[in-house]
Amino acid sequence: MKLTLIGNGTMAQALAKGLVKNHEVEIIGRNLKKLEAVQKEIPQITIKELDDMEDISGKNILFCVKPYVLQTVAARLSGKANILFSILAGTTIDSLKKHIQSRLYVRTMPNVAASVLNSTTTLTGDEEIKKEAVEIFSSIGRAIWVENEKQLDIATAVAGSGPAFLTLIAESIADGAVRAGLPRDLSSQLVHGLFSSTASLLEVQHPALIKDSIMSPGGTTAAGYGVLEKNGVRNAMMDSIQTAYDKATELSKK
Repeated sequence: MKLTLIGNGTMAQALAKGLVKNHEVEIIGRNLKKLEAVQKEIPQITIKELDDMEDISGKNILFCVKPYVLQTVAARLSGKANILFSILAGTTIDSLKKHIQSRLYVRTMPNVAASVLNSTTTLTGDEEIKKEAVEIFSSIGRAIWVENEKQLDIATAVAGSGPAFLTLIAESIADGAVRAGLPRDLSSQLVHGLFSSTASLLEVQHPALIKDSIMSPGGTTAAGYGVLEKNGVRNAMMDSIQTAYDKATELSKK
C-alpha cells in the first residue's frame, strides 16, 4: 500500500523508518529543506513540498501534524482521501471529519519506537478498515485495535506518553548507579539490559508476581522498594497516566 505522510516531524520520521520496510512511503511537508534532510536519512521515501492546495483524492493519508495546526493544514487539502489515519492526540474522528474529507477514518497512536519496529500502536475507527489498519501498523511493532475513542485516549497516555515516563525512570536508575560509584557506561549497559529483560518477563507474568519473586525478606530489593513507596512513586505514575489522559480529553474539546 502507498502511504502519504503529511508532516515531517519526529513521529512522522519514526513511522517512515518503520513503514518503508513493507510500504511505499511519501512524505509531504511545508519545509523543503527539512524534507530533503529526512530523505537523506530515509532514502527509500519520496518527498513533496505541501502545495497551496494539495489534492489528496484517493490517497491513504497518515496525518502526522501537531493537533493545534489541524485547521491550518486541512485548509490546504482538497479532494477526498481513501483512508485518513490520524495520529493527532485528543483529536476526535468527528473533528477530523469536519476538516478533512475521507472515505474511511482511523485514529491511531503509535510511539517513537516505530523507528526500530517496536511501537505499541493503538487504533480505532471504521471497522471496515480494521484488518488492513492493524496489518499496516503491525509492520512497526504491535498493533492493538480498541473499542472506542475513550479507550484510545487512555492508551495514548500509556503507549504514547509512556516512553517518556519510562525514560525518566531509566535515567534515574542509571544516575543512582553512578552516584553509588559505577561508571556511566556500565550503568547505561545495565539499564538497557534491565528494561529488555523485564519486558520479556512482563510478557508472561503479572508485575506483582515478578516483584514478589525478587523481594526476599530483609533484602536489598525490599529496602529499595520501601524508598520508592515512601516517596510516592506508585501514586506519581498513576497520576501521570490520569493527567495525560485528562489532557487528551481537554484537547478533544478544542
